[in-house]
Amino acid sequence: MIVAFSVTPLGVGEDVGEYVADAVRVVRESGLPNRTDAMFTSIEGEWDEVMDVVRRAVAAVEARAPRVSLVLKADIRPGVTDGLTSKVETVERHLAE
Repeated sequence: MIVAFSVTPLGVGEDVGEYVADAVRVVRESGLPNRTDAMFTSIEGEWDEVMDVVRRAVAAVEARAPRVSLVLKADIRPGVTDGLTSKVETVERHLAE
């Protein structure tokens, strides 16, 4: 499964980069395939391991912020691996045609 999620601290002002970095650090240390862009972090793995990483990423932000917003989107497709790469490669292949 692939989960794209965004963790946003609330009540800490406009500059939230250091809080978001706490969440991304948890994802990167998990060892699961992941990507971070300007809006979301995507992570790939089995349900329990991915959701545990999301929970810990939220907890890392929650430890420093009075309130946390979580947006999550999941692609649950058993048997598919390397979806983070293969999905993008498919689109790029079509764009190159």
